[in-house]
Amino acid sequence: MNETRDPAYARRRRPVRHAVAAATLAGALPLAACAGDSPSALDPAGAGATRIANLWWVLFWISMAVFAEVMALLVWALVFRRRHDTRVRHGQPLRLVAVAGAGVPLVILVVVYALGLRDLAALGAAPGRDAPTVEVTGHKWWWEVRVPGVDGATANELHIPVGERVRVRLRTADVLHSFWVPQLMPKTDLIAGEVRETWLHAERPGRYRGQCAEYCGTQHAHMAFQVVAEPRPQFEAWLARLGSPARQPQTDAERRGQQAFVQGTCAGCHAIRGTGADARVGPDLSDVGSRWSIGAGAVPNDAGHLGGWIANPQTVKPGSYMPPQPVDAERLPDLIAYLRSLT
Repeated sequence: MNETRDPAYARRRRPVRHAVAAATLAGALPLAACAGDSPSALDPAGAGATRIANLWWVLFWISMAVFAEVMALLVWALVFRRRHDTRVRHGQPLRLVAVAGAGVPLVILVVVYALGLRDLAALGAAPGRDAPTVEVTGHKWWWEVRVPGVDGATANELHIPVGERVRVRLRTADVLHSFWVPQLMPKTDLIAGEVRETWLHAERPGRYRGQCAEYCGTQHAHMAFQVVAEPRPQFEAWLARLGSPARQPQTDAERRGQQAFVQGTCAGCHAIRGTGADARVGPDLSDVGSRWSIGAGAVPNDAGHLGGWIANPQTVKPGSYMPPQPVDAERLPDLIAYLRSLT
């Protein structure tokens, strides 16, 4: 009789197929998590994130080894024991439990604990006194970015020099937030009444997406930001722009747009350096035209979305604190042109 058609043989082979399928799925999941443009912590670009990723991979391969051992024992118990009726000699189970159930896990736990303490000490080490410093304040639902000694601010985007550790001082203006750049550093919670510190280090230039990692209300998902890592000369140029007046209007439409901004309700909440608008309720808009998004990641920063945001931000980001703006239809294109020119 062909043993592949034997029902008893098929039943014995079924656990093996299930074990192989489970092992394949477990191995594919980490690869699926790294696909696309997701800011994965397993694609580190800085010293802090590299330590986290390395520790994750150590735990992953330990888990895979344990999984493989358990599957092998399961196959042995379900297939070979039934076919050969193997007898277990006295004392074997005790030795198996002592070695595989106590000795090996103890060694693994000690090693992982030591690695964790080493990485924790490295992540907690403060940058040097001369390290650049950036101050970030979490609001519902956007990030205010300032640099000590520079009279200016931006929102949802901070710049750092490549290859240098940058001290980041964190505050919250309202509820609990969490500052997280997966490719650069682990999470740091922002707690009311406290100034928390972390640091960022990027090994290569690029833009790295960050996110509030603590649920903070309706628009928690749209509280994103970007860290721009660039060579030191470009970082210095960004600092200079941050402390300088905003770009002056160059066209008649931009001049009319500036007038609409300063004389309208926008100036009651926002600031543009070099104009009469100096409020600090909402984000500083002195460089809004160059920002990567509108509403901290809610929509792209283009003319159409900017017009929709001004007219009725509640349709773009429901629950945000910005009310609809009473801008005349004739003046709205000029206001959009002016804001788009602020780079």
